[in-house]
Amino acid sequence: MITALFSGEPLLAHWTQTFMGSAATFLGQFFPLFLLGALFGKLMEDSGSVTAIARFTTERLGMQRTLLAVVLAGAFVTYGGVSLFVAFFVLAPMAQSLFRAAAIPRRLMPPAIVLGTSTFTMSALPGTPSIQNAIPMPFFGTTPFAAPGLGIIASLIMFGFGMWWLGREESRARNHGEGFGAGAPPPGEELAMNEQLRERATTAREFDPQELTRGKPSAAPPGIVAAALPIVVVVAVNLLMSQLVLPRLDTAYLAEPRWGETSLAARSAASGQS
Repeated sequence: MITALFSGEPLLAHWTQTFMGSAATFLGQFFPLFLLGALFGKLMEDSGSVTAIARFTTERLGMQRTLLAVVLAGAFVTYGGVSLFVAFFVLAPMAQSLFRAAAIPRRLMPPAIVLGTSTFTMSALPGTPSIQNAIPMPFFGTTPFAAPGLGIIASLIMFGFGMWWLGREESRARNHGEGFGAGAPPPGEELAMNEQLRERATTAREFDPQELTRGKPSAAPPGIVAAALPIVVVVAVNLLMSQLVLPRLDTAYLAEPRWGETSLAARSAASGQS
């Protein structure tokens, strides 16, 4: 509306004829992706799979590789399609415990979590089911695995530069005698966390908070194989659909007026990603 106003264009016409029509088209095209992605992330969280993956990564890499463990844990769960909000709230308490034990400044927790969840797995790594990768597909006629070589190179640059910066900041902090931070709880004492508040924060974006009382998260996380299997399936099915199944389908009928004179490429984000 502001753009139309300063351009001297009719406001009402742009509101009803331009914005509303485009918004409805966007919703119709990407709603399956948003819906299934939200459900997948919630199921991964409630089943304890995200916690199991993060715990497995940190335990295997050890305390001396705390920064790398947090980054890789975030990268693995988000590459499989887990919502950023779910990943943040699962990784933050674990990162806090690890950073405190390793005497790493708490100010490096946000960049470590963001590097793993919101950089290369969101926009560069081939096959990522993130909306940043899916939304351009119908406009460029690409698949989720488009330009894999460039995607891998870009991912390595993001990951390498990010880890270099985190390592440099950790070394500087140790040289200056900077630890986790003043006022931190003694070792072994976990910060109390309001589970109701945590769940509201992780679900308010995709779910009605009133539904929180209808379910209960799993008390015992699954094994690492069972926890990682859904993520592997998402990536494998994504690859299979985009490279083998969808290209072999006869979709010429989509060009008919009764189906909106569209094409498979124009609907790929809603069909292939889902």
